[in-house]
Amino acid sequence: MSRVKLQRFNDNATRPDIIEPGKPEYEQLGGRWQTDFFKAPYPLTLEVGCGKGEYTVGLAQRHPNRNFLGLDIKGERIWRGSTRAEAMGLTNVGFVRMRAEALAAQFDPGELDEIWITFPDPRPRDRDIKRRLTSPRFLALYEQLLTPGGLLHLKTDNEGLFEYTLETLAARPGAVIERFTRDLYSETDLAFTEAQAIQTNFEGKYRAVGVPIKYVQFRVS
Repeated sequence: MSRVKLQRFNDNATRPDIIEPGKPEYEQLGGRWQTDFFKAPYPLTLEVGCGKGEYTVGLAQRHPNRNFLGLDIKGERIWRGSTRAEAMGLTNVGFVRMRAEALAAQFDPGELDEIWITFPDPRPRDRDIKRRLTSPRFLALYEQLLTPGGLLHLKTDNEGLFEYTLETLAARPGAVIERFTRDLYSETDLAFTEAQAIQTNFEGKYRAVGVPIKYVQFRVS
């Protein structure tokens, strides 16, 4: 491990806005995120697979009266998100280092108000279908953790994952697709404004080479 990466991991261990294995709060905040982690009891939004935290921090900056958590397994990635949030003086954002499969260990049923899934690994191989973040098992997990009627959003550059998601939602009882588009930035309908408002570095690279960004907003209950 490089000296820089080791220092960042050491930073994570002391940062109060990062929850990770080894800290006493890890898997202990379910039902208490609003009272014991954040400074105000605002609605709670989770980004699953937040990477470097660009989207989580962007949402927190846009919506000061909401709380935001970014989840990722890579410590160096969330270090970057935490560093960005600290530089902006944001107090309504935090990060959790863990795998998405273990979400139920961190949150109580109905504790989340909204979930964003931004540019996840498409897992194109058939044997990896269950690992896709919009597979039936993940949708069931999201339904458990979201307040009834809570919103979910998917942004992706991958056509295969997008079509799979639409098909999975169409087959799921109770799921409702609110809106979707295969080319987000060509949309002029104001209903897409929120999804267009934040563009990650990754997203910008794909747009620069002409890859359209797909987006779907939906509910699972």
